[in-house]
Amino acid sequence: MHRAKNWMWIAILALGGGLLAWSAGAQEPMAQAPVIRTQVNLVNVFATVRNKSKRIMTDLKQEDFRVFEDNKEEKIAFFTKETALPVTLGLLIDTSGSESNRLGAEQEAASRFLNRVLRKGDLAMEISFDTDVDLLSDFTDDRGQLERGIQRARINAPSGGGINPGPIPQSQSGGTHFYDAVYLACNDKLATEAGRKALVIITDAFDEGSKLRAEEAIEAAQRTDTVIHILLVHDPGYPTGAGIAKKITEETGGRLIEVSSEKRLEEAFDQISEELRSQYTLGYYPSNTNHDGKYRKIKIEMSGKDLKVLARKGYYAPKS
Repeated sequence: MHRAKNWMWIAILALGGGLLAWSAGAQEPMAQAPVIRTQVNLVNVFATVRNKSKRIMTDLKQEDFRVFEDNKEEKIAFFTKETALPVTLGLLIDTSGSESNRLGAEQEAASRFLNRVLRKGDLAMEISFDTDVDLLSDFTDDRGQLERGIQRARINAPSGGGINPGPIPQSQSGGTHFYDAVYLACNDKLATEAGRKALVIITDAFDEGSKLRAEEAIEAAQRTDTVIHILLVHDPGYPTGAGIAKKITEETGGRLIEVSSEKRLEEAFDQISEELRSQYTLGYYPSNTNHDGKYRKIKIEMSGKDLKVLARKGYYAPKS
């Protein structure tokens, strides 16, 4: 655990200068004859579609979809129905004081969720966050390791010895570093993963003490193509960040589900599990080929008026 905590805080330390100290080591390319190539970037969008009865539609065809980038229609070059593509999943658990009455139920529901959703080829990790951001379990397909990670979550658990708190403010009365946790999960863990990537977060979405802003957390998710689902849990009288939670999920193509009971928590996990396994992949080569690093809006329209699509709202173009 000390090594995992050290990893988290080293990443946070570098944020004060606006850059992460971590980067993947580049390998020297093999010598080869020079070639002339045009760099074209395929943009992939994962989409879930429901009808007016909220039933997931699994029999749609490519012609049922239209994709627009910055209000300009793009030609769909790649289309598949995804039911078996591996998923890389991050489970984030709010362990601040406001969650103390529900942590046990959340742990049980989270364990059942992972047992249901994970299949061969999938990987999952677990993070808890309060005044600290702790890696409970790194990416693995080992159910036993994931179960032990979930059970290690503790309300406002103190950091282990030797952890440098870095620039994040520490509060004796508690705190919830929600935005920091989202940023670290996306930028430091999911950035190097391929395929479908998702975060499922159990929280009241009320942030207190994060070094980063919500916009930076959202940008980290968008740059790493990570979909964020939030299960909003809270006690009456406690403040929530429902508004920003809605923005985070909408901007990344995820879903916000308000949870008012243990039964509703189970239903929310089932809903997300179903959506993770019932998606379409739409791929297109953007007509705007500029490598300017700018944000570009994506809109998907359906042929049926009664169909509602859930997909990310945009992406960041590569930068030369």
